Parts: sequence; structure tokens; C-alpha cells
Amino acid sequence: MPLSAGDPTPSPPFASAITTPDGWHPRTAERRLLHLLHHSPDARARPLELLAFAVRRALPASPPSPHHHSLAALLLLSSPPPPALPLLRLLPPDPPPPLPLLNAAIKALCSSSSSSPPSDAFRLLSTVRRLHAPDRLSFLPLLGCCASSLPLLSALHSLLLRLGFLSHHAISLALLKPYPLPHVRVLFDEIPQKNMCTVAYNTLITACLKARDIRGARHLFDEMQRYRRSRRSVVSWNLMIAGCARCGRDDMAVWCFEGMVGEGEVAPDDGTLVAVLPACGRTGNIGAGRWAHEYARKTGLLESTVHVANAVVDMYCKCGDVASAREVFEGMRERSVVSWNTMIAGFSLNGHGVEGIELFQEMQRQGVEPNAVTFLGVLGCCAHAGAVEVGREIFQSMQSEHGIEPAIEHYGCMVDLLGRSGLLEEAHALIQGMPMKPNAAIWGALLSACRAHAGLGIAEVALKELIDLEPWNSGNYVLLANVYAETGRWEEAGEVRRLMRTMSVNKSPGQSLVEESGFQFTNACQ
Repeated sequence: MPLSAGDPTPSPPFASAITTPDGWHPRTAERRLLHLLHHSPDARARPLELLAFAVRRALPASPPSPHHHSLAALLLLSSPPPPALPLLRLLPPDPPPPLPLLNAAIKALCSSSSSSPPSDAFRLLSTVRRLHAPDRLSFLPLLGCCASSLPLLSALHSLLLRLGFLSHHAISLALLKPYPLPHVRVLFDEIPQKNMCTVAYNTLITACLKARDIRGARHLFDEMQRYRRSRRSVVSWNLMIAGCARCGRDDMAVWCFEGMVGEGEVAPDDGTLVAVLPACGRTGNIGAGRWAHEYARKTGLLESTVHVANAVVDMYCKCGDVASAREVFEGMRERSVVSWNTMIAGFSLNGHGVEGIELFQEMQRQGVEPNAVTFLGVLGCCAHAGAVEVGREIFQSMQSEHGIEPAIEHYGCMVDLLGRSGLLEEAHALIQGMPMKPNAAIWGALLSACRAHAGLGIAEVALKELIDLEPWNSGNYVLLANVYAETGRWEEAGEVRRLMRTMSVNKSPGQSLVEESGFQFTNACQ
């Protein structure tokens, strides 16, 4: 049965032959293609060359294959897949393409949605419904590629309901992922109790965390233990830990990790450590961080997984233990540019400017190409070390030697460097010559430098800009008032305080954090 109008139009049938002109038997070529797809990652990354091989040596000379295994494998295994519709046009019109091949083509169109709109995949689904009885593999890829369009998703959902596919467990689970939280909760409640599995709970927990509903996610997480098929897996724990951290609840993320370790039913993996270690660093919970480090060392994750070692280094740097961070960094068998960036930024964060500059120079000697994040860290180190000339050279080399255009963050580091060294006029001139509009962080760095070096004229200019950018920020007014007070200009300092009251700007309370016996106590005072 030929494809109808609007479908991929096939070319005229190829003449059958035993071998191709260059001596390839079609079945030999098909086996060769399957072998490359299954065993060669390099071959899978070159789909157009594989398609050309199939066109020259397999398709023209072979009789119609009942399954077209090689073409389906080409669409499913190569990354990125070749163009699916042109491939289908190469097939003879009779017999029609089999269902597995058309399903593979739908999946290829959905996976390459950046180059092909989802409408192509839906048109191909219409062809499938005319030629065959579609199965669940015909619909599963479409549920993923129409997540951005709720009307399209609703239409597909209605079709699945009418065809009776909602009873398929895989379809019911796939429907949970693309819907937003209010809808996915309704679908979750409609799943039969016997099908309540870990995957369903994990999907709903993910939706809750995306909506920043930590309480709902926590309730579902606790509910999982009630049912035999929905026991919490390592993925469930990782979702909760990473989700709490993304929602700004680092304390709860660490608490979940400690609960996971305390229960002992599921062993943490590399995803667990990468999620919890940054939370340990941000909360200053070095006790939990050291436990995670020791666990990574004993299980071999510290040596075998670079991003785990990077997370350990970052945690120690944020907790102020630079010596332990340096020890882990030096013990790494393999380092990525992120490893170097983390250690350099850690030196900058803890005021070890000279060590950070030396590490940057060692990085260059070893031939590791720095990126934009590297320069942020090393410029911060220059500011802490007062190395103005070194900072100028590094800043100028960004574009001239490495082809990296300085961003506004790099200009902020240079303003901080020049301001700390008392070069207020040069810092102000740099701000005025920036190719982009200065933000509040730039003017704030200049204002802080004016307080340290009594630069009243420039401080007033900086405050005027800051009031325009963020009139609600009390810190800017307090800084200028302190500059006036330290130079004996009490009347002007009082004017700044009165301006704060006139604009209803309240001073943010100070906070202190004390850790005792594993508990953290926070105190705030106005």
C-alpha cells in the first residue's frame, strides 16, 4: 500500500541485484552496518556516512526486507539520527515500511526536534495509523516532544484514551512527565494502586520540586515507604537532596542525606555526593562533608569520578579548609578545567591570592586552556594579593591570547582589584569605558573601595548610580554614611540616614551562625 499525499514520497523501486557494482552482497552490507552501530561509538556519531553506506550497498541491491533491521537501528542508535523522512523516501512503495521502522522514524524526529518541528512526527503518526495498528512505541516518543504545548499534549492524551492505551503502564508513566503539577497530580491519583511504582512517585516528586513545593515533595517521599513496589531508590533520595538544594533549603538537603545514611537501605552514589557536597559547603556543615569525602574515598568514587572530586574540593574551600581542599586536588589522577577553576576560586574565596596566582600559572604550564570562569577566579586572587600589574596583564590576555571577551563579572573583578589598591580614578575610568552598562555590583565594589580610601567625590557618584539601580538596598546608604562619618562629616552622614527613612529603606539584620554538637543555631539582630 503506497504512502498517501503529504507523506514521505518514495522514489521509484530499485532494481534487484545479487551484489552492488563494487562487489558488496546486500546481506553482508546490512550485517556490517549493524555491527558498526552496535559496537562503534565513532560510527554512531557519523549518521550521514552510515546512511550513504546503506544507500550504496544495502538498499538498492536487496529485495524488500520484512523488518529493515539495519535502517531501524540506524535511526535508533546513531547520535544524532539521520534525517528520517528522506530515509523513508528511499524505500520502495511496496510493501509499505514495517511498524518497527516507522516507530524508529517517529523517535528520531522527536529526538531531533531542534531541526524538525514536532508536526513532522505527528504527520508520520497519521501515516502509521493508516498503514498499521500503532503500538505503545508509536506514542511514547511523542509524549516527550510535545511537552512545551499543552493543547497538543491534551490532544494526544485524548487519542490515547480513545484507543485504550492508558491501561499500558509505560504510557501512564510517560504521561506524568510532560504535564505541570496540578495536572500531573490528578493523573497520579488515577493510577491503579497495583501500578504505584517508584518511577511514578519519582516523577511526581520532580514536578513538586520544580514548582518549589518542598512540603508536597516531602509528603510523597515519606508516603513511598507504605507500598512494596514504591520503595525509595537512590534516585528518589537524589531527587530530594538535589531538589531541596535548588529550592534554597540546603539545611534540608543535608538532613535528607544524613537520613539516607542513617537508614542504610540505599547506598549513596556519585549523584548523591555531587548533590549534597555543595549544600554542605554553603551551610558550612564540614562534618557531613568530611563523611561524604571519606565515603567517596572508600568506595573509589573519589578517584574514578572527576566531578565527585571537584565537589569535595569545592566543599572544603567553602568551609574554609583550604589545606584539605589542596590535598584532594593534588591527589586527583585526572583533572578537568573545572578542577583547576574550583581550586583557584577557593584560594580567592579564602584570601589566598598568591597561591591562586601560582596555581593559574601552573595550569598554563601544563597546557590546560583556561575559560571565562578561570579568569574570574584568578582576578579575584589578584585583588586579594594586591597584584595590580599581574591582574592587568591577565585581564588584557583574555582577549588577545585566549579569545575570551571580558564579561561584566570580569570588569567587576578589575574594579575591585583597582579599588582595593587605592586606584579609584582608574577604576572609575574603567567603568566609564565598559562596553556594557554597569550593574549594581560594579558600583558597589567602587563604593566599598571609596570607604577604604576616603574617596568622597567618587563615592557620591557611585551612590547616585546605586540608588537608581536598587533604591531598596540599605547597604549602599550605610556605606556612604560610614564614609562621611569616618571623615568627620557628621551632618552629611545624618542626611544619608534621613534619606533612608524618607525612602522607607530598612537596614537588613545581621546574622550569626554557631554549630554545636551537630546542630546549627542562627541568631539575627537588627
